[in-house]
This record gives sequence, C-alpha cells and structure tokens, in this order.
Amino acid sequence: MGGDRAPEIVVEGASLARERFPNVRFLLFGDREKLDPLLARSPNLVEASKIRHTEHSVSMADKPSQVMRRGRTTSMGLSVAAVATGEADAVVSAGNTGALMALAMFQLKLMDGVDRPAISALWPTESGRCVFLDMGANVEATASQLAQFAVLGTAFAQVMLGISRPRVGLLNVGSEEMKGHESVRDAARLLRNTRLHMDFVGFVEGTDIATGAADVIVTDGFTGNVAIKTAEGTARLIGHFMRESFRSNLLNKIGAGLAFGAFSQLKRRMDPNALNGGVFLGLNGIVVKSHGGTDARGFASAVDMAVNLAGSKFAHQIREQVQILHSDPNIGEELAGQTDVPSSGQVKHKEEISAK
Repeated sequence: MGGDRAPEIVVEGASLARERFPNVRFLLFGDREKLDPLLARSPNLVEASKIRHTEHSVSMADKPSQVMRRGRTTSMGLSVAAVATGEADAVVSAGNTGALMALAMFQLKLMDGVDRPAISALWPTESGRCVFLDMGANVEATASQLAQFAVLGTAFAQVMLGISRPRVGLLNVGSEEMKGHESVRDAARLLRNTRLHMDFVGFVEGTDIATGAADVIVTDGFTGNVAIKTAEGTARLIGHFMRESFRSNLLNKIGAGLAFGAFSQLKRRMDPNALNGGVFLGLNGIVVKSHGGTDARGFASAVDMAVNLAGSKFAHQIREQVQILHSDPNIGEELAGQTDVPSSGQVKHKEEISAK
C-alpha cells in the first residue's frame, strides 16, 4: 500500500516479476477491496498470490516513532513480520523509508558483528554497474562501521554482479592518503590490513564512480544520499536540456528523428527504474526498498533483486566476512575498541525504537 501510485504499480510489478520468475509466490498485504480487482487483471498472479487483509497502512508523512506505536498492524509491519517468522523470504516496499527501516530493525534485528544497517543500491557505470552504500541510513559512520559497510557491499556485489573478489573503494575528497576526515582515513587503514575476500583499491573521488574504478563504493549515509540525488538530478537536467535543444528548430527535430534509435538506447541505460531497489544490508532478513515514485517496471526490478538475494548464500557470505573482519589479529582489537558515536538524531531514533 506504499508508494505514490500504490497499490496499482505493486500488483502490476509483481505480475511482471512473475513472468521472469514463474516459481515465485507472493503475499500481498493491504486493503482487500482495493487489491482484489487489481489481482483479477493479472491472471498469472492469481494462483501465485494470497492477500492478507489489513485496513491500516503507513503514510509517507508518518514519523518512525509514530509507526513504532501502531506499525505492527499495518501492511508494512505485517509484511516485515512475515520475513521475521520465516513465512516469506523477502519483503519489498515502495513506502516510507524511515518507517520501513525502523520496523525492519525492530523485527529482524541486526546481524551479529554489524553495528548499523546500510542502504545499498546498484549504480550505472561506463563498464556496467557498481554497488554504492550507504545511501542514507547513517548520517555519520565510524571507521569500524565503514569497514563493515565494505563487507556488506562486497557480499552484495558477489551476488548481484557475480564478482567473486570485488574491488572496493572508499569515497573521499581526494585519492591521496592524507585526504579526508579521520574516520575515512582510519577505515582505509583497517581495510588494507584485512584478509577479506575483496581487493581494496583505496580512495576514490566522486568523478571515479561512473568510470567503474571500483565495484563497491563505500561512504557514510549523508555523503551517499547527497551524491546519488545529485546524480539523479543531473541526469534529469541533461535529459531536459536535450529535449529542449532538439525541439528548438526544424533542423534539430530532423536530427533527433534520425538519431531516435541511439537516444532510445541511451534512455534505457539511464532509466532509474532498471536499477530500482535499495537493499537494507546487515539485517537478519532481506528488505528491499523501492523508490516511492517508481512505475510497475521499476517495482518489478526491486522484486527481481529480492528474488536473486533470497536464492543466494547472501546472508552466509556476510556472516562469514564479518567474522573474518572481527577475528583478524591485525585489526580485531582496534575494531572492538572503537566507540559507536551516532549523531544526535540517530541517538533519539534509537531510543524511540527501544522504548516502544
């Protein structure tokens, strides 16, 4: 029931996803009166789906603290609970990100050895795609947490990109070792000394993301959220400028017509719906957050991601690598000694969750 065009795009997206994964089954949580007629339009989904009726849902304006008081009876809360009890293998939602994170942390809990969850997504590059995290779950991050994000991103890249030993880079203001704030420099030192199944390439700059300089780009949630939204806005601006230019005179319109095939290919490569889906990494369960404004194709992409993760050894790989990170004699004591100091907003949020 979450998202700008829910529940229509959710049902349509599930129908598209089932065409690619005919063995997948769905639990649809929400208002049966709205879901029944939508399901009837998708014959391939009827036999593969069950509706769990609830009159309550989470709005985009709801605060996480409000959701924690009543959220477990909402469509979002019940869908997360289905993963917690093992009834479902993954949950996909286009709803309120903060509420989804709060409910997921409360019901699924963090994996052992992971201090904070991170939101990860796929980012297009010149050579294909890369994994980018954190996209906004943590405004600040210690060196230890950045090292853990590297572990989470590595496992994600191994599953989604099929790379056995991903190249990992830390996003920084420069490639030199003395650049950046202390937590980034300390995280680099930790990652250089580990026995993890990754190739640490050091610092990468913002301009390196799109070139494919690393398979996994690690940063804190503040920087990551600003970076990805700036990229999305820039892509839209370029598209606007191109449309404006090609409509400016007859000659340009003719040129646009001749280059229609090339522009269609460019549009497909830049389409955010093709890579839709941010995964909450570090939890004891698979949670995929779809963009709230996505269409059915975009929601289907998020479902695809959930299916691929659920059918992999994703959780096992994370636990194995986290254990290596903490047991490494070179850095184990240093990791244990680092203090988790979240921002004031995060402290309040944590207290709200534990109090409810």
